[in-house]
Amino acid sequence: MPAADKLTAEVVASVSLIPEQDWHACAGTGHPFLDRAFFLALEQSGCTNADSGWQPYHLVIRDKTTGAINAIMPLFLKGHSYGEYVFDHGWADAYQRAGGSYYPKLQSAIPFTPVTGPRLLARPGSEHLRTALLSAGCNACKELGVSSLHMTFMDEGEAKQAQNAGYLIRTDQQFHWHNDDYSSFDNFLSALSSRKRKQIKKERRRVLEQNVTFRHVSGDAISESDWDIFFTFYTDTGHRKWGTPYLNREFFSLIGQSMADRILLILCEHEGKTIAGALNFIGCDTLYGRYWGCTEMFDNLHFETCYYQAMDYAIARGIKHVEAGAQGPHKLARGYQPQKTYSAHWIPNPGFREAVARFLEVERREIDAEIDYLGAHVPFKKS
Repeated sequence: MPAADKLTAEVVASVSLIPEQDWHACAGTGHPFLDRAFFLALEQSGCTNADSGWQPYHLVIRDKTTGAINAIMPLFLKGHSYGEYVFDHGWADAYQRAGGSYYPKLQSAIPFTPVTGPRLLARPGSEHLRTALLSAGCNACKELGVSSLHMTFMDEGEAKQAQNAGYLIRTDQQFHWHNDDYSSFDNFLSALSSRKRKQIKKERRRVLEQNVTFRHVSGDAISESDWDIFFTFYTDTGHRKWGTPYLNREFFSLIGQSMADRILLILCEHEGKTIAGALNFIGCDTLYGRYWGCTEMFDNLHFETCYYQAMDYAIARGIKHVEAGAQGPHKLARGYQPQKTYSAHWIPNPGFREAVARFLEVERREIDAEIDYLGAHVPFKKS
């Protein structure tokens, strides 16, 4: 790799300015949410721009001689804290009460989805460039005059690297399902305690009794009419949960054109009518459940559509994990286990940094205690 004096860090205002070969050389191809096509669809549909408060400011490290990009930090200039799922509204309020301007800030994240993955993307064999990205991120805060830089839902190894570079580390938890080489859903159920096994069987049976059927659609089989009906479900959930849905209809058409083979759409039908659906993204070893919604309510429909159907799909294809999004201790009873998540935060202001550091120390202990407690109450048989 080039020597440090042959490299330069810069910010680019669109993923379209990063050649596809450079992007995938740094990001790899195994993670659907790090696919260049995903970021491009967000930009082209207008979901990530200055008006939405998610303005692309991707940080790249380039070889001065060849112009090749050797490392990337997906980055956005944020005018708010919506669509992040690591909540810092309290930090913003405190900073502004003290007379500062918390916004704009820099955010390295997958917009609108709480999915863990790399945030320091570098070509193989260039691990030192991850440290260079962390340093360049600190410099970007100074040059832009912003309050802070936040990298959310990053890999544990990257979080440790960020901590070594002086970033503050925050933890939280999600619930993930792990496929222990199950041969079938019944094989998975056999690993559970009798009471939990009976509960899940009862929930699945109740869905069948209501004459709800399921259709799995992927690749070229996904039609624009499928996206039309799914968008109805997505917007209904968005309006009920957070007011304004983050994604528009054009975004779904764009990923349907560029990422169809990485998408699983689970559609629920009743008496010839599609009444609910869930969107999943397919990774090399993980199925990511993202958005769901319905226009008619049936008993246990959410559990079946978002959890059990995804687990069925993963078992049939040997996929090792299912991530079903943020929150949800109710997932524990359905075989999902607590998983620690990590974020890293660069706060230049010394006084504010010290206050946040004290808060995070207490919060991390509370998260550890909760994960330990929940881990002791997983529904699996005691060994």
